Amino acid sequence: MPVKTVTVFCGSRSGKNAQWVSVASACGRSLAAHGLALVYGGGCNGLMGAVARAAMESKGQATGVIPESLLAIEPAMQGLTELLVVDSMHTRKSIMAERADAFLVLPGGIGTYEEFFEMWTWNQIGLHDKPIVLLNAFDFYTPLLQFLRQSVDHGFLNPKHHDHLKVATTVDQAIDFLLHA
Repeated sequence: MPVKTVTVFCGSRSGKNAQWVSVASACGRSLAAHGLALVYGGGCNGLMGAVARAAMESKGQATGVIPESLLAIEPAMQGLTELLVVDSMHTRKSIMAERADAFLVLPGGIGTYEEFFEMWTWNQIGLHDKPIVLLNAFDFYTPLLQFLRQSVDHGFLNPKHHDHLKVATTVDQAIDFLLHA
């Protein structure tokens, strides 16, 4: 089944270096340029805001999914194709997963890691077989990838499940993985 909608997990912060916003913006532009609709966490700050703004400025489709409880701390992006305000983080992740044909993971914090690992777990237990692409720009995820390899080496992570994860080092490579999933 061809990928048409990509759920992007990424930080609600911009990070300490402008390169992260540049990477997120490039992802948003590239998703739109390739006709891939974006689903994301709905916020206007950080990498989340950057990817959505870039997708919309490039005439792409962008759907935000944000829990009502976060609206007081994290304003929702205005002008999205669709904004869903939901009752919980669990509902948010469920909708983001349901709408996705594939997942793209950019740098972020605990929330990003939790979303990534939950989608990967759902793949492992057979709830979906959707591609998961980890964008390891500027070696951000290299320590995590080393840890995951160690988990395989010690027999805690099945190599088949490890290999389901696709690792890209550039936005172009990530989009290529998504288009040829």
